Amino acid sequence: MSSLVFLAVIAAAVLHASWNALVKGGADKTTSMVAVVLGQMAFPIPLLPFVSAPAAESYPYLAVGVVLHLGYQLFLLQSYKIGDLTQVYPIARGSAPLIVAIVSVGFLGVALSGTELLAILVIGCGIVSLALVRRRDGMRNGRAAVLALVTGGFIASYSLVDGLGARVAGTSLGFYAWLAVLNGVLMMLFLAVRAPHVLRNVAGPGRMAFALGGSASFVAYALVTWAFTQAPIALVTALRETSIIFALLIGVVFLRERLDLMKVVSTFITLIGAALLRFGKG
Repeated sequence: MSSLVFLAVIAAAVLHASWNALVKGGADKTTSMVAVVLGQMAFPIPLLPFVSAPAAESYPYLAVGVVLHLGYQLFLLQSYKIGDLTQVYPIARGSAPLIVAIVSVGFLGVALSGTELLAILVIGCGIVSLALVRRRDGMRNGRAAVLALVTGGFIASYSLVDGLGARVAGTSLGFYAWLAVLNGVLMMLFLAVRAPHVLRNVAGPGRMAFALGGSASFVAYALVTWAFTQAPIALVTALRETSIIFALLIGVVFLRERLDLMKVVSTFITLIGAALLRFGKG
């Protein structure tokens, strides 16, 4: 993995942790999540006339990706309603690299070196170990962990679909711009049926999440989608999940979440995996 790709993915990780913290810290988490998705949709609309349209061969990937992103957003929202950012976020993000690596090597014929496979395993183990952490009241939160793992399945799925789609599309920015717009439209249709009042709240309490969270989310995943076209999807996915380090810091410092030894150890293990991934030679 080149230095440019490495830095782009790390920047994406910071932005991703930031908008997740914005959702978790919001008084109305549903409104905050929807605001981020709609902001993510609004951001690329002015860009559409100026970016190349994705090739027709990528349309199936685009359609499947839109549905997977919606599933991810809905399950992530439910996870945040009952679990801490410093538990839910790491489990959801940490399970994804392992799934992507297994599928990439086992079914897509991607060849990874021993060091790269070890790095992915270390990152995944470090992050998933956070399933053992406790809530503020000292009790374990198994339900939040299960929901976060399901969310991780969606992350792995859309990462593979989007990575393959961006390569076929011939334009990573064009592919993701349309994906973000269609994802926002699908979310609006879903809410129009299930919770129309949430759409009205976006213009009020959700304004900050719409502007800041939406733009951060779009830029973060635009960088990741580009990285998918420059390096193996499994490596990009694993490195992106180092965002848990930033989520941990934000959760403890700004959201006043409980810091314990397990969180520190898990974060340290994840850092070791990131170092292996960056400096190990394939």
